[in-house]
Amino acid sequence: MKPTSIEDKLAVNKYDIDKERHIQIREDICATCEAHPCLYACPADCFKLREEHITFSYEGCLECGSCRIVCDKEAVEWALPRAGFGICYLFG
Repeated sequence: MKPTSIEDKLAVNKYDIDKERHIQIREDICATCEAHPCLYACPADCFKLREEHITFSYEGCLECGSCRIVCDKEAVEWALPRAGFGICYLFG
């Protein structure tokens, strides 16, 4: 049976998270932002507003770069994961 919902489709991906290099949030810059477009642009919903700051969850990141594109304050430092890390689509 093929996955039908977004959640079902994301569940068949394999993730090997690269916490050391992939995405870093510049909290000092992020704190000055009122709009927080990253909350709305991330298709995997990896960004969350917690009290007064944004958190990023590496788990589930699709490596699409949307967060970097929409952040006009350049608070998102984004790099491709190191070799052997990242997402593997349609795994399993």
